[in-house]
Amino acid sequence: MSNLILHPTASFSQPTTADTFERLRSRPSAPPKSISIRSAVSEILFVSSFPPRECGIATYTQDLMSALQIQFDNHFRCEICALESDEKFHDYLNKPAYILQTNDIHAYSKIAFRINRNPNIQLVVIQHEFGLFESHEEAFLAFMNTITKPLVLVFHTVLPAPDAGRKTYVHALAKAADAIIVMTENASRILENDYELPTSKITTIPHGTHLVPHIDREDLKKRYGFSKKRVLSTFGLLGPGKSIETTLQALPRVLSEFPDTVFLVLGKTHPSIVRTAGEQYRLQLESLVHELGLTDHVQFVNEYLPLNVLLEYLQMTDIYLFTSNDRNQAVSGTFAYAVSSGCPIVSTPIPHAKEVLANDNGIIVDFEQPAQLARAILKLLGDDKLCSQLALHGLRQMASTAWSNSALAHGHLFNTLTQGKFALRMRMPKINLNHINQLTNEFGMIQFSRLAVPNPASGYTVDDNARAMIAICQHYLLYRTKTDLGLASIYLIFLEGCLLPNGELLNYVDQARQFTLQNFTENLEDSTGRAIWALGYVSSLKGEIPEFLSQSADSLLEKLLPRLTKMHSTRAMSFAIKGLYYQNNHKNLELLETLADRLQQMYRHEQGVAWAWFEPYLTYGNSVMPEAMLCAYLRLGKMSYRQIATESFGFFLTQVLHGSTFKAISNQGWMIRNRLQPFIHGGEQAIEVAYTILCLELFYKHFHSEHYLQQARICFEWFLGNNQLEKIMYNPATGGCYDGLEQNNVNLNQGAESTVSYLLARLSLERMQSFSNQHATYRIALQKQPASRPNPANQFASYTT
Repeated sequence: MSNLILHPTASFSQPTTADTFERLRSRPSAPPKSISIRSAVSEILFVSSFPPRECGIATYTQDLMSALQIQFDNHFRCEICALESDEKFHDYLNKPAYILQTNDIHAYSKIAFRINRNPNIQLVVIQHEFGLFESHEEAFLAFMNTITKPLVLVFHTVLPAPDAGRKTYVHALAKAADAIIVMTENASRILENDYELPTSKITTIPHGTHLVPHIDREDLKKRYGFSKKRVLSTFGLLGPGKSIETTLQALPRVLSEFPDTVFLVLGKTHPSIVRTAGEQYRLQLESLVHELGLTDHVQFVNEYLPLNVLLEYLQMTDIYLFTSNDRNQAVSGTFAYAVSSGCPIVSTPIPHAKEVLANDNGIIVDFEQPAQLARAILKLLGDDKLCSQLALHGLRQMASTAWSNSALAHGHLFNTLTQGKFALRMRMPKINLNHINQLTNEFGMIQFSRLAVPNPASGYTVDDNARAMIAICQHYLLYRTKTDLGLASIYLIFLEGCLLPNGELLNYVDQARQFTLQNFTENLEDSTGRAIWALGYVSSLKGEIPEFLSQSADSLLEKLLPRLTKMHSTRAMSFAIKGLYYQNNHKNLELLETLADRLQQMYRHEQGVAWAWFEPYLTYGNSVMPEAMLCAYLRLGKMSYRQIATESFGFFLTQVLHGSTFKAISNQGWMIRNRLQPFIHGGEQAIEVAYTILCLELFYKHFHSEHYLQQARICFEWFLGNNQLEKIMYNPATGGCYDGLEQNNVNLNQGAESTVSYLLARLSLERMQSFSNQHATYRIALQKQPASRPNPANQFASYTT
């Protein structure tokens, strides 16, 4: 780079970079006349190496493209302009839209011309590494200047303290781009300070990582033949920059104290190194292994591993070793994947590692220092508690870098650069019951988890098992999965076991399956109300589920009814009204009316100017109250109930829907009537989102207003990252939901309340969309009928949840 000569002009026939900064952005105002194209779907074109080419940037681009398509609905398509060289051509699984031969000086102009003439392409994203374009850097710069589309440049390497030639060249690249992405804050600071690039142009989006389901480490070791071994590992395309010899030189000291240790070197030699030096480096390492007597303790896995296999190797690793000797390596995908797989890390101080492992999230050792490395390994192997802490801290640190979050960050940036041309809309995840099953044992649903691992010591509650019984029965109605009935039976039997002979329902059960003292120090009205909601719902499913389930639920509900006359908690009464609404037993309608009248009286008492609510505050589980009033109206026909339901729910929605984003009432500070208070960030929980969606469902099916469906979608997108942190709250790898959205981070524990709340919300959206489709079908049919025919859409007037 320091020898790069800058010429006064730039053209493709005589390729140059440019002193001519002033013309870098003087692009045509409109592309030339279009050529024939495949479709009218908006496209993002990624200019990058791409699998089957074996390199980190190729894998990164494939993962990012996949994440974008998974996260967002099909309003745009990701296409690839694959980078190749004369040395090797690749057999792609799907044919790239374009192939750029980087060693062909004339290819740059041809590809730029074709890109400009394709009106579907709305954005071009270039994955940049200096080595990819080193043969024709000036032609590459001219290529960037010629592109008429919005252009994003992703720097995978940012070298500090540049000489004049490199600084000028990077300035030219930056000038030609509309936005620059880097993956660490350190890289951003270098561009700002050393290269003097404007901060406004730079966006930091961390390297994406894969969410992985919890798999027992010892089970994996047994499967791969490392049972009762302590596993050290490293992975990536092999080359001298990995400094594997540092670990080999440290191993004899480690083995003197822990002779059951094995070291796995995962990955084949880097293709560019194979072309120039063959397998010389690997042979040197194998020779060193033999020389140090490590043959039984070192294994080379000479493969480019499939992702699922790689992640399993990482999950069975006791300590991951990152020993790169490249002082200026800005970011490492291998390092990121290891941390996100729950590996305790020992690393050399590359900038990426120093950022992630700060605050005791891992151990940093100096470059090429085997003695230091050995001491760090021994420290961890001798302290299981420390290993667990580092793994947990690393997982929490890297959670925000999940590919889903990376897709969100990229999507928002791309949409801004194209002035909203992609019309981003979240894609609904597939329903995944894995974590529901993990949380449930033969006794009931466990209350809490540490990350995605159920914590039996947290015990069980009626609250969680009641909600779970509703959710799993709703899932059964949609998918007829027989295992759902087994789960429903477990939850129902748990509720039955919590009912005392005097008709009192206790809520808390410990790990030893004994009632806890907490039952006698708390008001249990709310949990009783939730149980009545669940039992009423299940009893309403006669003919849909096995008779013993519906009859048992109905019988248990009847035993709880005497307690309802003494209920005065707004939420408890609201849950009970829902249960009686579902049960639909005419003998209990008078009781339903009594509870609804109490809610009505509370509403009239608290209602005032700019306050249409049942209490002088908004706290938790708010939507259940207007939902209960609408349920009461649907059973009893009192218009005053309907009026209160619409007024109160309308008021509530104005407090939680802010434009196209849902903001739950924070548990860090309830909303008090007539009190001015600052906008509180954090303290948002999944249950508040779920209850709001359930209420919207009932309103939608009664009033037939698509507005409620749209609001439900906005609420549900809270789980998918449309929230104040712009982070996903649902983990598609586990099927769990994170416990809370805090001010600056996500609570990554995936407990029963949040996970079941997500499932309730997800199933509600499924039913609402089905109802919308049915309603649309009937409307179309109506338009084709003679005017004298009855309106078939009228049948929807009585359709309720």
